[in-house]
Amino acid sequence: MILAIVGPTGVGKTKLSIALAKYYQAIVVNADAMQIYKDMNIGTAKIKEEEKENIPHYLFDIASIEDNFTVYDYQKKAREIINNNKDKNIIFVGGTGLYLKAALYNYVFLEENKNDNNYDDLTNDELYNLALKKDINLNIHKNNRQRLIRFLNKESNIKEECYPLYEVKYIGLTTDRNILYDIINKRVDDMFHNGLVEEAQSLYKSFNNSKALKTAIGYKELIKYFDGEISLEEAKELIKLNSRHYAKRQYTWFNNQMNVKWFKVDFNNFDKTIKEVIDYIG
Repeated sequence: MILAIVGPTGVGKTKLSIALAKYYQAIVVNADAMQIYKDMNIGTAKIKEEEKENIPHYLFDIASIEDNFTVYDYQKKAREIINNNKDKNIIFVGGTGLYLKAALYNYVFLEENKNDNNYDDLTNDELYNLALKKDINLNIHKNNRQRLIRFLNKESNIKEECYPLYEVKYIGLTTDRNILYDIINKRVDDMFHNGLVEEAQSLYKSFNNSKALKTAIGYKELIKYFDGEISLEEAKELIKLNSRHYAKRQYTWFNNQMNVKWFKVDFNNFDKTIKEVIDYIG
């Protein structure tokens, strides 16, 4: 059995993954693009070692911040894990929908289009929004027109006859928007309290050319602070804003791309939510 737990940050995906892994004696596979990287811990809300409860976890901390870990890299490694663990239950957990799609569907990497479109009829904002529709984790600035055009002309794609390669149940965790936004805001405050600024500053000193660091929410905003472009308080508020916007895009992507069964989280009685999910899975 393969399960995929999806949803925005802060709704309890990690907590549910541990509960289900214990119940079904499953392994857990990361599906968060930034938790792939070593040392980016606080800003990615990465699971701590003691929280794993001796459950095997895969695809966490497998790449250096200096690496350019791609969707194709993830696809290869995720499918390798599936093939090597056919006798086990597998739980994917994370909010990077493109990674899940690449791993679990007939996601095909295309060669560069020989008839390149120059997109002269589109503004930078329109180009950026078009690219976001293909990948909500886009790592290209909207003013970098050349890279956006190249991305659109050489985009990893799914064949029109899109179909899943595996039988997967997609479990989505959700809550009311105002509650979610409060959770996100508090989570950012907690990250600052737990040393996010110090973590980001140390990484930026050692890896100041890191693409991952410059594009990850929670780090890219602090880089602006380190470079003197904004104040620390402005950086914090920008992290909250970008996190809220990302959560909204995640909902849109999963609703459009995958057959997700959504469960409204009972934060006062999370065991109730766990039971509802288990009853659904059977």
